[in-house]
Amino acid sequence: MNGLIEWSSLGQVVVAGVIVGAGIPALFALGLRLVAGTSEQASAEPARGDTGPAPGPKGPVVIARPSPLRLAGALLCFGTVVGAIAAGLVFLAAGGHS
Repeated sequence: MNGLIEWSSLGQVVVAGVIVGAGIPALFALGLRLVAGTSEQASAEPARGDTGPAPGPKGPVVIARPSPLRLAGALLCFGTVVGAIAAGLVFLAAGGHS
């Protein structure tokens, strides 16, 4: 122990905070991005001299279904997030002891 701060314990808390506080939400966002399809929309090109407002959409927006590989990656991301939440709940229910 150096003074009042236990540096190894502080380092463990910081690493756990970064993983739980930023890593899990980032993994969830990655899963959402993988499961979201790409949109394709018919766009009309404006004339070269036209400075008016941009033309609006010319029909329905088509969202393609994600590929099976992207769906599998999203499932892996969501499964990891759910597993981390379940592990945290079990850890807390056990009294916070490993």
